[in-house]
Parts: sequence; structure tokens; C-alpha cells
Amino acid sequence: MRTPVAHRAGPKEWAGLAILALPTVLLGLDVTVLYLALPALSLDLQPSSTESLWIMDAYGFLIAGFLITMGTLGDRIGRRKLLMIGAAAFGVVSVVAAYSTSPEMLIVARAALGVAGATLMPSTLSLISNMFADARQRAVAIGVWATMFALGMAAGPLVGGVLLDHFWWGSAFLVAVPLVGVLLVAAPLLLPEYRAPSSGRFDLLSVALSLAAILPVIFAVKHSAKDGVDLVAGASLAVGIVFAVVFVRRQRTLSDPLLDMTLFSSRTFSAALGVLLVGLVGVGGAMFLVTQYLQLVERLSPFTAGLWMGPPALMMFVAALAAPLVARRVRPGIIVAVTLALSTVGYLLLFLVGPADSIGLLVAGFALVYLGLGAIAALGTDLVVGAAPPTKSGSAAAMSETVQELGLAMGVAVLGSLTTAVYRVHIDEAVPASLPGDVAEALGDSLSGATSVAPRLPGDVLGQAEAAFTSGLNVAALVAGVGILVLAVVSATVLRHIGTIGSDGYEESSEADLQRSS
Repeated sequence: MRTPVAHRAGPKEWAGLAILALPTVLLGLDVTVLYLALPALSLDLQPSSTESLWIMDAYGFLIAGFLITMGTLGDRIGRRKLLMIGAAAFGVVSVVAAYSTSPEMLIVARAALGVAGATLMPSTLSLISNMFADARQRAVAIGVWATMFALGMAAGPLVGGVLLDHFWWGSAFLVAVPLVGVLLVAAPLLLPEYRAPSSGRFDLLSVALSLAAILPVIFAVKHSAKDGVDLVAGASLAVGIVFAVVFVRRQRTLSDPLLDMTLFSSRTFSAALGVLLVGLVGVGGAMFLVTQYLQLVERLSPFTAGLWMGPPALMMFVAALAAPLVARRVRPGIIVAVTLALSTVGYLLLFLVGPADSIGLLVAGFALVYLGLGAIAALGTDLVVGAAPPTKSGSAAAMSETVQELGLAMGVAVLGSLTTAVYRVHIDEAVPASLPGDVAEALGDSLSGATSVAPRLPGDVLGQAEAAFTSGLNVAALVAGVGILVLAVVSATVLRHIGTIGSDGYEESSEADLQRSS
């Protein structure tokens, strides 16, 4: 039996958690604030359509690709050291991005931001596991951590709106500088250093194989979201799978692998990763469609749309903080199942949203979706990190983040593509034969395309396009709701062996799995 942990975190550790919240909020802000800055920077830098896509996607590609590498690197060189190096790089490159003078310069800066950003999330999460050895305190700390990213995303439109009203587009990137400054000053004072006591050679071939496995998969998902499933997406996915197989085989032969594959022998670790992946697919798709509805159907400004996203963000905050506290008395599997069931009600409300005067219904539905996210992000992440031994917590944290990044991207691709397919079926019946070719093409492509040619559309064709998009949202919400309901049932089953937080059953379930596999 695992001996009880005597040390409990004190004021210094909780103050350190506040410092670790800074880079987490920063990464959330960086996701959404650029959506507001894109029109302004496009006027200034005049990128091509392909360059615009790379400006948006380079960050996501690189952060997803390097998470596993950076998580393991932190275990080897020191987690606080890697956090400070990554934060300093993020601040410097943010300044470069803010003052970019060409699309190519901004693309390179965004890619560098992705590499630097990949150091931040695994480092913060693994440091939390070091600072909060007590299971109950760790669960609450991870609950706080889990809310910061979503709060940063929710604040992005608000912060971006204020900055772009008073400054130029580059100011959106400069938000990082003061946050990084506070982190670099406070980290040596409040954060402990930790590195694995025995680390072997850092295998660069494994790094290359991990990138060759992850990047094509992420590209396939993002390409499918924009252009549908085609030969390019299929080929990219196949390449990623081949390299993933090669990567896994190599890890099994190394004494000091980049990713310890024995972690997956823990039923808790694997089940929690699965819940995070599938749960984030629904959330990613819903977030994408809800923000589009607010701006394209309800025709709200990004700032006003951001205000409407406040209640869901608050719901997630409450769930992420409350779930670890409730889990001291109720098994985590039951909490996850119940909150996912409530999320299913949220998807049902989204299914009932109409093409007009439905903001209240939409926000209420999305708030319930976010309720489930708060619970699975807090408890799922804690289970993943808690399942790993201290020397591998950086690697476990990186896997948790990689799965969540992939889930969000898949949600946009799958539910976004489904919405587009329904939209095109409905709008085909509304395209007047007399429309010019370019206008008909834009109208038939998407609601954003229809909005761009709105002055040239006759009668209520734009209203029909909004109704077609709403029908797509309804169908996507129904499909997601069924999937999340199934996930709720599965969670109650696969996580039933885990005891309440702080009990021997909670701490020992993963340890027993790993011992049985060794």
C-alpha cells in the first residue's frame, strides 16, 4: 500500500500556482485574440490566402508536434528551467510577431511561438504534480489550472476588441510581454526545480519520428475541416499512422524512451486519455459552431460575442473547481458520467436552436457543454498525471495536452464538416439561377462566404443561408450529443475502479495497473 503523503502544500505553493496560471491564460488568449487581429493584419501585410492559413495554423501545428518532446525534455533538464526558457522565448518571439513586416516573417514567428508554447503547458502541469503531493490538493490545483486556458480563450475577444480599438494589430501579440515578465521574476522565488534523477541520452531520432507521426495527422484533421475528406487528407493520415507505428516500436526498444509506453498499461491512464479525447471532440466542434452562430447568424461583433461566451466560461470554472472537491466523497467515474450526461442536455438545447432570437438557448446549451468540459478537464488531467511516476509526470502531462489538442482539432474537422455538408444540401435549393458564378460559388460554399457577398444577394437569400447553417449546427449538435451520452455510459464503466480522491483506491489504482504490467 502506498504510504500517506505527509507534506501538504502551503501558501508558497498556492502562490506558485498563481504564477503557473499566467502562461496557461496566455496560451488561451493567443488562440482567440488572433481571430480579431486577422482582418487588420491582412490589410497591412496583404498575405495570400495560403499565407493567411499558415499564419493561423503554424502555431497550432508546432505546439501539437512538440508537446511530447518538450514534456520529456523538462523531465531531463529541469521543469522550471524549461518553463523559464520557453516563456522567455515566447515573449521575445511575440515582439517579433507584433512588428512583423511581411507575411513570411509573421508565419515564421507564429511557428516559433508554437515551439515555445509547447514548453509551457507540460511544464506547468508537471510542476503542479511536484508542488502538490497531497492527492486532494493536487486535484484542486489541477482544477484551477484547467480553467485558466478556457478563461484565456473566453477573454481573447474582449482583450482583442479593446486593443484593436486603440492600437494596431500587433498589440494583440504584445499582451504576452508583461505576463512573461512577471513569470520570469517570480518563478525562481516560488517554483521548485525538478528533474528526473536518472536520465539517459535524449534520442533525437525519436523526436523526428514523433513529429513525423503527429504533424501529418494534425494536418489531415485541419485540411478535412477546411476542404473536406479527400486524397490529401487520407494520404497525410496514412503517413502519420505509419510513422506512429515506427515511433512506438522504437520507444519499446529504448532504455530511456522519449515516451514511456508502459504508461499505457495503466487502465486509469488510458481510460482518462480516452475520455479527454472524445470529450474534447464535442467541445471543439461546439465552440467553433457557437462562435460562428453568434457572429454570422446573430451578427454580433467579436467583442459582444465574447461577452456572451462569459456565462459558459463561468460554468466551466465552477465545474473544474467543484469536481475535485465533490470527488473526495463521490467516485470520479460517477462525477464524469453525470456531468457528461448534463452536457448531453446542452447538446440537445443546441439542437433546438433556431435561425433567429435563440441566443439565450444557445448560450444555455453551450454552458452545459462547458460544464462537462470543466469536470473532465480537471479530473481527467489529474488522473493522467497521477497515474505516472514522478519521474515521468512531464511525459504524462504532454500526452494529456497532445490528446486535448487533437480532440479540439478533430471536433472542428468532424462537426464543422458535418455542418458544412448539411448547409450545402439546404442552400442548393435556395441558389437563384440568375446569380453570377462567383456569387453563387461563395453562397454555396459556406455561411461566411454568403456573408461576404451579402450586398449582391437578392431578397432573403442570406436569411436562407443563415437557416441552412443553423440546420447544420442542429444536426452536428445531435450527433455530438449522442456521442457524449455514450461516453458518459462508458466513463461510468471504465472509471468505476477508481476510488474517491484521497482514498487508497484513488492513489493505488494506477500503481497496481503498472505493477501488474511489469
